[in-house]
Amino acid sequence: MVVTGSELVRGERTDLNGPFLARSLLALGLEPARIEIVGDDPAELEAAVRDAIAGAELVAISGGLGPTHDDRTVEVVARVAGLELELRPELEAEIETVSRRVAERMRRDYTDFAGGVRKQATVPAGALSLGLAGTAPGLVIGVGGTPVVVLPGPPPELQRLWPNALATPLVRHVLDGGRPPLRRTLRLFGAGESMVAQAFAQAGGDGDGVETTICARDFEVVVEVLSEPDAEKRAEELTAALGSRLERFLYSDDGRTVEQVVLDLCREQDLTLGTAESCTGGLIVARLTAVPGFSETTLGGIVAYSNELKERELGVPAALIAEHGAVSAEVAEAMARGARARLGVDVAVAVTGVAGPGGGTEEKPVGLVYFHAVTPGGEKGSSLSFPGDRDSIRRRSVVAALHLVRRVLTQSRDKAAWLGG
Repeated sequence: MVVTGSELVRGERTDLNGPFLARSLLALGLEPARIEIVGDDPAELEAAVRDAIAGAELVAISGGLGPTHDDRTVEVVARVAGLELELRPELEAEIETVSRRVAERMRRDYTDFAGGVRKQATVPAGALSLGLAGTAPGLVIGVGGTPVVVLPGPPPELQRLWPNALATPLVRHVLDGGRPPLRRTLRLFGAGESMVAQAFAQAGGDGDGVETTICARDFEVVVEVLSEPDAEKRAEELTAALGSRLERFLYSDDGRTVEQVVLDLCREQDLTLGTAESCTGGLIVARLTAVPGFSETTLGGIVAYSNELKERELGVPAALIAEHGAVSAEVAEAMARGARARLGVDVAVAVTGVAGPGGGTEEKPVGLVYFHAVTPGGEKGSSLSFPGDRDSIRRRSVVAALHLVRRVLTQSRDKAAWLGG
């Protein structure tokens, strides 16, 4: 994968395309060899493309397909392939139709777009067009027997055109030689990475067609067990042994994330969910609403950073804040109860803390965060002291809040089942 864009090299934006393509290819049975991020300099881009083609059976390039002077990917690939560039009238007409609509919305004259349209409709001879997801066409070009897939840089556009690339004969020929691995995913919360590594070793470790990765982030550990088709039994045994040894930390053995588990628990129990957030600033509800189908359960959230908003929007008593402070177990509980009442939801989770870099005291240092979850079947509060910078404290707070909801909902469900309700 060659990902182009000087803004990526400078750290102004994060690459999303390389990881997306790598995950997709791995699932199809191809081993991702390298993701290279390169700027818009044509010499550097050409060197990256030549190097990729020389060492891979399939090359995917993203970015540099726009109408401006620094969008050079198509001409660079043509030069590497030794192909002439040609203007395709039918492609020009297709791009023109889209560009005229854009011009109308922007109330600009189409002549401002015409040069860019011709540039984007000029492609290497013999290139196969994958259609448009914006104004730039995706392309598949054969370079010395190696299929080179050229895709737009914006992730939504790339993801729309990628299935078209996978269906082309050139790419299909490479994919037919792949053997999709069997994948099992365990997600754990509260277990240390070294503890998981020890359990992994005790369970037998890798080998015999099984390869495992252990990744820790924000107090979660994700274990991915990949196996060749003929090693399925070995992978199942390893996964079962790991799950047994780490049972008290295991919250998902089917790949579901904590937000997916929480939403599924709400659906099972016919419950609606809302949030009250201070230091996380809406990140909890953002994570929930990123899951397709969230609207069946998640009604929304209230971000109340100031004391005034906590009082006005969540009904937190001013006297409670004065006595215990905005960052306290008592205020977190009041926020959760207030959100449940104001939003009209069955389940509410609240978070308030000191995310830093300033604002901490000896009694309440940076990283101290309080949580509270309220459900029809019970409620629970907790507090944690997180290390790290503001961003990591906020991320970890979101994870901890969601796991608190998960635990309370799981206990409520299990209690209802035990009681026969």
